Amino acid sequence: MSSSRSRQDAQSVRRLTFNMSLFERILAARGLSGDVAEEFLKPDYDKQHDPFWLPDMAKAVERIVLARERQEKVTIYGDYDIDGLTATTVMLDALAAFGFSDVEAFIPNRFVEGYGLTVEAVETIAADGTKLILTVDCGSLSHKEIVRANELGIDVVVTDHHNVSEVQPPAIAVVNPKRQGHQYPFIDLAGVGVAFKLVQALRTRLPGLPVGTEKWMLDLVALGTVCDVVSLKDENRVNVFWGLQVLRKTRRPGLRALMAVAKVEPETLNSRSLGFALGPRMNAAGRLETARHSLDMLLATDDQSAFEKAEQLDALNQARRADQSAIFKEAVLQAEEFRDSPVLVLSGPDWNHGIVGIVAAKLLEKYQKPTYVLQEMGESSKGSARSFGGFSAVGAIRAADDIITKGGGHTLAAGVTLPTANIDAFRQRVNEFYKSLNLTNQAALLLPKEDVIIDDFSEVTEDFVAQLAKLEPFGSGNPEPILKINDVIVVDQRRMGTDGQHVKLEVKDSSGRRLQMLAFSAPAHFFAEPGEVVKVVFQPSMNDWNGRRTIEGRLLELE
Repeated sequence: MSSSRSRQDAQSVRRLTFNMSLFERILAARGLSGDVAEEFLKPDYDKQHDPFWLPDMAKAVERIVLARERQEKVTIYGDYDIDGLTATTVMLDALAAFGFSDVEAFIPNRFVEGYGLTVEAVETIAADGTKLILTVDCGSLSHKEIVRANELGIDVVVTDHHNVSEVQPPAIAVVNPKRQGHQYPFIDLAGVGVAFKLVQALRTRLPGLPVGTEKWMLDLVALGTVCDVVSLKDENRVNVFWGLQVLRKTRRPGLRALMAVAKVEPETLNSRSLGFALGPRMNAAGRLETARHSLDMLLATDDQSAFEKAEQLDALNQARRADQSAIFKEAVLQAEEFRDSPVLVLSGPDWNHGIVGIVAAKLLEKYQKPTYVLQEMGESSKGSARSFGGFSAVGAIRAADDIITKGGGHTLAAGVTLPTANIDAFRQRVNEFYKSLNLTNQAALLLPKEDVIIDDFSEVTEDFVAQLAKLEPFGSGNPEPILKINDVIVVDQRRMGTDGQHVKLEVKDSSGRRLQMLAFSAPAHFFAEPGEVVKVVFQPSMNDWNGRRTIEGRLLELE
């Protein structure tokens, strides 16, 4: 009886699927149907969560309102990445609108202060007469720094989204959705998302920002949220969806100029534009010199200076790419020495620690292993980690607390500073930590997972690709849809690039329909020969070239 019922259920599912369009099948594969699908495709900005549900939000608002009444000097202390820079700009804009007369921003230098609050920076800020420090995208673990601020007569309000400790630092408020014991329903806000919630809360107590006008800040919220790679679900999806529309008509000369130098057309701007065009240019400043260049670009008030600053970021990004390529080549040679290690720990004296995080990500992709990459700076070394699956990059750092100087971060990305003499011991410790987890089949987690298997290319049309755009914004938690097709014949293979490292395949389905598949820096098994029968995993997209529009596939896997 039960087996008969199971066959009937399977047949019902097949009939239902058969009657669905390819786009509907993708929605169904993601658990989206009916009202849920409608809400996902058309996010409602007005369905925002109450900002006062966040821990300590009421305390934060009270202290900031008091600062407004007293016209105290306020310093916004941000981080040097895009999340911190956009959050800083959001708060500068908001406090100006609320009538604060003495507000400054402090962005730490990666090569001087390092990440987050430091005692030295707090003392510098105190000397300038600041009475309130408002952190954005940092501060949750800054116990001794906030103690020092209190000793100097400075109150601190923390807004952050990073991991917290069981005991909060002695700030007036620690507004962080990662804290326990609150009723806020979504914990994965970016730092700029938390700052935006603070703005929404302040608007209920202070004049200057009429209802709805805060939406003009969503260009910054979208940029910081996408580039910080938080999950594009719930409120993040809402903010990025509407933020992309605001960004297309942004009032900020700096962002208009950055789009111009990055050759991003506002009409076609999407989340990929933020993550791969605007983001890298802004991050390059902090990786090579100072993130203040990027903040100055965001704050530019005229087109001429905005364009000059955007061009400066573009030049820094070109330099960053050259440095990154050189480090990657050296790191690959070193990685070959540790091929048998489940975790790679690599280091070099000339590897800029502002860039090694990107190199770690590329090495993870190449070797399918968690990777730590460090710059040796004399007696001390500093670097970044990237991970995946069940191995926590920051968990491994915690397992080595007794042999490092400091470290922190997330499960998938972390930073660490340690004595150079301890690098070998650190390598041994993080590999022991990996082995203690008894993880299996981790590399399979990196393989692309298709939403739908198709029989042929008949539904992969221009209209279908246009429909896929309705699923934007894409990113963490909402990747671009992936299709798989079995048993297609390779008709043509074309190598591209100076070293023939890229490949374009033309494949033919059982009905004779053809589609070109493109892969950059392709692995060896992607170079299939004409006549081979293969399985292809790909993302469909439109290619506009010399006025001719064609559909092509971004080749993700070939079997």
